[in-house]
Amino acid sequence: MAFQKPTGTQDLLPGVVEKWQFVEEKVRDLCRRFNYREIRTPIFEQTSLFERGVGETTDIVEKEMYTFKDKGDRSMTLRPEGTAGVVRAFVENKLYGEPDVTKLYYVGPMFRYERPQAGRQRQFHQFGVEAFGAVDPSIDAEVIALGYQFCVELGLKDVKVEVNSVGNAASRAAYREELLGFLRPMKDTLCKDCQNRMERNPLRVLDCKVDQDKFVGAPSILDSLDEEATNHFAKVQSLLGDFGVDYTVNTRLVRGLDYYTMTAFELKAQGIGAIDTVGGGGRYNGLVGDIGGPDQPGIGFGIGLERIQLILEHQNIDVSALAPLDVYFVALGEAADREVNRLLFKLRQSGLSGERDYLGRKMKAQMKSADRYKARYTAILGDDELERGEIALKSMDTGEQQTVKLEELIATIQGAK
Repeated sequence: MAFQKPTGTQDLLPGVVEKWQFVEEKVRDLCRRFNYREIRTPIFEQTSLFERGVGETTDIVEKEMYTFKDKGDRSMTLRPEGTAGVVRAFVENKLYGEPDVTKLYYVGPMFRYERPQAGRQRQFHQFGVEAFGAVDPSIDAEVIALGYQFCVELGLKDVKVEVNSVGNAASRAAYREELLGFLRPMKDTLCKDCQNRMERNPLRVLDCKVDQDKFVGAPSILDSLDEEATNHFAKVQSLLGDFGVDYTVNTRLVRGLDYYTMTAFELKAQGIGAIDTVGGGGRYNGLVGDIGGPDQPGIGFGIGLERIQLILEHQNIDVSALAPLDVYFVALGEAADREVNRLLFKLRQSGLSGERDYLGRKMKAQMKSADRYKARYTAILGDDELERGEIALKSMDTGEQQTVKLEELIATIQGAK
């Protein structure tokens, strides 16, 4: 034939596209339950956005971007990942003015020029989430758990999470010098990419796929974390344990993008040989400011849908039809706050949608949030109620309030639907 599809792309034909629709419906159903709203950004942006947002020392910017000049002689790039464009939209449209944490998700094509192989295409698709405005470790754990639950509900086998902390600016500055002391004696034995990046961004050297065997004795960044970063990472791990997420700490995990701070993680499932990573992400507390917005923290992930489809097929998982903000939680007290995290995750697991406050606000402000979200119920838990094993459940339509046992909360709400 005269024409064929470009190398590294694929046609999704009838009989296959339904499998994609199944996965996309799971994305939307799960994000509804976790109260994330969809955003759609352009598939091309100014090249400088990715240079600044993704990082000039990354493989993406150095080797993989599809960059072109438009008719106005402006340098444009097909988006190689989703976060930079979402942050740009967050800043440009002043979403930071919203009173609540801004929680967004996207599904769409990305583009990178690299050698096509199983689960890796030049046009590929990602599902990602981004949450802006909170430094609370609870939102870190929620984002990780959302990605984990997505894989679990698709039926993927041996779903696991690897987590690490890449620290704050002070932690990384201390670790940088220690890591350079380890790397410099072996500089001449490392690949060219590692040699080029060593002085500019030594943490990226640990992400190298060529020289991994040489980094066995590398110092751990966890030993360089200050008190703030240490406490943050400890609470993230504690909450993941509360949620039942199967996770391990990988001190070499730094991810391939420059913008990460504090929490970094990868999602894995039983794959084909070395192909087991389906996605990953982390916290990026400085990225919004770097792109021109106010100093707003953020955290998110991206999951490769081609990789998901490959593993679904390899594991012989039958993608059947999916079964199609019920509750806003108000926590009053430290112990109640932790229990609300557990209850909220259990509620979402049951198929209901829910939300909570992450900004440490008073009860009146939290109730206003429940109204803005048009929640059917508000569940109010204080430390006294927690000691009695009870929670107050208020109907937002009628104003009627009842007290129910904690273990009966989900069944009570389901029975009222």
